[in-house]
Amino acid sequence: MTSNNKKLAWAALLLLPECAFAEQLNQANTAWVLTSTALVLFMTIPGLSLFYGGLVRSKNVLSVMMQCFAITCLVSLLWLAGVYSFIFTDGGDWQKILGGASKVFLPDMSTDNLIGDIPETVYFMFQMTFAIITPALIVGGFAERMKFSAMLWFSGLWLIVVYMPICHWIWGGGWLAEMGAKDFAGGIVIHVNAGVAALVSALVLGRRRGFPNIAMPPHNMSMVVTGAGMLWFGWFGFNGGSALTSDGHAGMAIVVTHIAAAAGSLTWMTIEWLRFGKPSVLGIVTGMVAGLGTITPASGFVGPIGGFVIGTVAGGVCFISTQYIKRVLKIDDSLDVFPVHGVGGCVGSILTGVFAAESLGGLGLNGVSMLDQVGVQALAVLVTAVWSAVFSYGLLKLIDLFIGLRVLEDEEQQGLDIVLHEETGYHNL
Repeated sequence: MTSNNKKLAWAALLLLPECAFAEQLNQANTAWVLTSTALVLFMTIPGLSLFYGGLVRSKNVLSVMMQCFAITCLVSLLWLAGVYSFIFTDGGDWQKILGGASKVFLPDMSTDNLIGDIPETVYFMFQMTFAIITPALIVGGFAERMKFSAMLWFSGLWLIVVYMPICHWIWGGGWLAEMGAKDFAGGIVIHVNAGVAALVSALVLGRRRGFPNIAMPPHNMSMVVTGAGMLWFGWFGFNGGSALTSDGHAGMAIVVTHIAAAAGSLTWMTIEWLRFGKPSVLGIVTGMVAGLGTITPASGFVGPIGGFVIGTVAGGVCFISTQYIKRVLKIDDSLDVFPVHGVGGCVGSILTGVFAAESLGGLGLNGVSMLDQVGVQALAVLVTAVWSAVFSYGLLKLIDLFIGLRVLEDEEQQGLDIVLHEETGYHNL
């Protein structure tokens, strides 16, 4: 079988899981994807919860952690109810746009169903963890001011209206996949998508009371660093697990992921040190997240050189973007979701078309010229950004019309923990 035919056969298996019995179960691959599934869920709970929780003020710490936890539960049930099916099954005449309904509530799921050479149950869970963390990332754009009920409605509807079609277009055999768009582990599907939605959320809800005149530093940097370390650890499953194999491809994805994280951290730290006179803990961990988010789309296609360059570029570009968004535009994207994840995802996705070239240590572009691949990558980024922006705005306005988006001014002043949940993170406050 030629290389192209093998790829077509693999794509067919992904689109028709109920027919995927040609391969035998590979226990090593299954064990690795099971492990990766746990690692990616670990990124949201507790990783992102602690990271975001430490970044907000003490009166809102529980509200952010509650949002991450509730999103995990909500997305899991929506995934079962049909989101998985409409992304990863055959959509027939509508395949380029959306998948089919044959896997709604998994009527034929059994322990014997395979996707390639791993159980479909494992594949179902692995992809679910990606769907969970994407709307959870958006929380950082509206932190400390959105109603809990509005957050639930927005997260659920956003998963269906925004995440589901974009994920199908790129990972489910849709029209962007047919064009050759490369997104190994979610630079476009997750980071560009969530980053743009977070920016739109910040604009629609408006600034927190007092921003930017009143300083709003993280209330617990120890919590931030703990969460950041969990994110770095979990990201090996995020990127390495996306290979769906326990071989050199997964190993290379982990290598470039780690290199990019280290390069992003040190680049951000150095720029901050030169500009402000001291390196900050917040800066080095934010640079790490920037490096990780930026390498994500490229992690299965580039080599160590690509990982180093992409991580270094991420540290610089995301630092500049953060400063510009907050200091010049004065947009209150509370936890820097767009300048770190959105911008990083855009940069990494486009650079994938460059550093995937064999001449730069990548795994090759399958006969496509570098210029053409960069063009496809840019188109995928643009389409995702526009779709996410338009429909995120529409959903927010719709929810605001019916139940309202934002807590009252005095409630925001008091803090969301006590107002929305009748609890406090610290009993001595």
